[in-house]
Amino acid sequence: MTSLHTTRVRRRRLGVAAAAAGLFATLLTAGTASATPDPGDSPVREKVSSSQAAEAKAAIDKGEIPGVDEIVHSDNIKHLANVPKDLITGTNSDLAFQGKYAFAGNYDGFRIFDISDPKSPKTVAQVLCPGSQNDISVEGNLLFLSTDSSRSDNSCASTSQPATEKSSWEGMKIFDISDKRNPKYIAAIETACGSHTHTLVPERKNVYIYVSSYAPSASFPDCQPPHDGISIIKVPRKAPQKAELVKFDVLFPDGGNPGAPTNPGVSATSGCHDITVLPSKDLAAGACMGDGILFDIKNPERPRVIDRVQDNVNFAFWHSATFNQGADKVVFTDELGGGGAATCNAEIGPNRGADGIYDIVGKGDKRKLVFRSYYKIPRHQADTENCVAHNGSLIPVKGRDIMVQSWYQGGVSVWDFTNSAKPKEIAYFERGPLSADTMVGGGTWSTYYYNGHIYSNDMVKGFDVLRLDDRLTDPAKKVRMSELNAQTQPDYFASSGH
Repeated sequence: MTSLHTTRVRRRRLGVAAAAAGLFATLLTAGTASATPDPGDSPVREKVSSSQAAEAKAAIDKGEIPGVDEIVHSDNIKHLANVPKDLITGTNSDLAFQGKYAFAGNYDGFRIFDISDPKSPKTVAQVLCPGSQNDISVEGNLLFLSTDSSRSDNSCASTSQPATEKSSWEGMKIFDISDKRNPKYIAAIETACGSHTHTLVPERKNVYIYVSSYAPSASFPDCQPPHDGISIIKVPRKAPQKAELVKFDVLFPDGGNPGAPTNPGVSATSGCHDITVLPSKDLAAGACMGDGILFDIKNPERPRVIDRVQDNVNFAFWHSATFNQGADKVVFTDELGGGGAATCNAEIGPNRGADGIYDIVGKGDKRKLVFRSYYKIPRHQADTENCVAHNGSLIPVKGRDIMVQSWYQGGVSVWDFTNSAKPKEIAYFERGPLSADTMVGGGTWSTYYYNGHIYSNDMVKGFDVLRLDDRLTDPAKKVRMSELNAQTQPDYFASSGH
C-alpha cells in the first residue's frame, strides 16, 4: 500500500546497527499489555456522496454485491478460520511463513501464529513495536520489519514525530526468533527515506536486504531528491547485530518517469515501492512508481538493470511484482488510488488499478519485458470499498501459471495466466463492504499460498485461512516449503524436492 500515514519527517543522519541499549520490544501476552499501540496510522474513513451511498445500498438490495460484512466465495474455496485482532490493534499488513508458523505484520508490531492445524491457528506471540508499515519477512532465526513513519527513536517504545521535527528515525529492525514465544529485538539500521517495503536476498554467509522507499522532499534532511534507487543492507548470519548499510544503489540515473504533467495521472519515479527477487535465476523485478524494471542480481551488492518499461496510459503507480515459475513472465500491479480508493467499479474499468502481465523475451542482457494483457477481478465493488490490485503469490502447479492475490475489499482472487494474453479467474473469496455509506479502508492486504492453504491478512478483520479445492490447483498441495517470503520467490519444485 502507498502511504496511509501523514506525518513523515527525515532524520539528521544515516546510521548502521543501533546500540543494544536502545533496542527493546514489548512482548504482549494473552493477559497483559504494558504499552499502548500507536494510533498514528489508521485506515481511510470518509463519507461518500449521497448518490454513491444510494448506489451501494441498491446493489446490496439487488444481490449484485454482498451485504455489509457478508462473506461470499466460489464453490471451490472454503473458509476454514478467521482470527480477529487481539492485543495489537493497528492495521494488518504483510505475511511471512516458516515451518508451522505464520508471521503477520501490523502497523503496531507483529503477531506469530502456529498454523500446524490450519482450521485453528493459535497465537504464539504478539510483539508491540509501532512503525508503519511493518512489512515483514523471516530468514532462519531472523525476522525483519520495515519502518516507514517518522519515529522518535529506533526502539519499540518510540512515538510518532510531528512534521516540524528535524530529527527522527526510520529504517529496518531485526529480531531474533529462535524462540518463537519470545522474539528479541537485536539490531536497527537507519536508511534514507525509511523502509516502505524490503526484500531479502539470502546467501550462505549473509542475508542482503533491498530496502524500497520513495517520496523525497526538500524539507527532509536525509531524503533529498533525487531519491533514485534502493538502500542495500548486509546482515551477517552469525552476527546479525553487525548488520550495516553497504550501499545506496542508483537504479534511475535519468530520474525515472517524470510523471505529471508530462505523463498525466502517473506517479513520478522517486524510488521503488517493492522488489521481488528470484534468487535461483539471479533475477529481480522492481515496481518503482512510474517504472517497471527487470534487473540482474548475480552480485547482490551491485544489482544491474536489464530492461525498463512504462505504461503511461493505464498504470498510475507500479506497486509490486511476481515472477512465474519459468522466469519468463512478470506480473506487475498498479495500485491506482494508493489502496484507499474505490477503483473496482464500472467507471474505472478493467485496465486501470489492474495487473499487467509481461512476457520476458530474449536471453541474457538482451531480455525485454513485453506487455501481453491486463487482469482485474471481474466483480464490481461498491463505491464505499477500497479495491485495487495488491499483494499475492504463485500457487505452484507444474506447467501452469496460477496466482492468488489480495484486492483489499475486493477480497481474494485466484487466477490463471498460463496464456499471458487471456488471464482468467478460477476462484474467489470476499466480504461485503465494511459500510454501505462510508468509505472505510479495509480488506485483505496480502494473500499467499503456503503448504496447501491460502492465508490472508485482512487490514481490519484479521487473519483468514482458506482451502482451495480445484482440479487445476490440487497438484500444488504436494509442494511443501520450509519457509516463504513472497518477495523472495523460491524455486518451488527444487526447494520441495518435487
